[in-house]
Amino acid sequence: MERETAKILDKIRQKRLEKKLSLLNLANDVGISHSHLYYIESKKVIPSIDVIVKIAKSLGFPLKDLLD
Repeated sequence: MERETAKILDKIRQKRLEKKLSLLNLANDVGISHSHLYYIESKKVIPSIDVIVKIAKSLGFPLKDLLD
């Protein structure tokens, strides 16, 4: 996994925890299973751009900040 991808996934997890959202709540909002979100955050799966955009939107995280 590329370092940049790992940084994005770390930011997703950090933002979810800051907002005190469970994996299940965020996954339901995004439209994926909680296990899929777990694998994303654990860096076992690389999500599609579409899923990253949905997660960022759900977390209120501007996509440009996620990519910085």
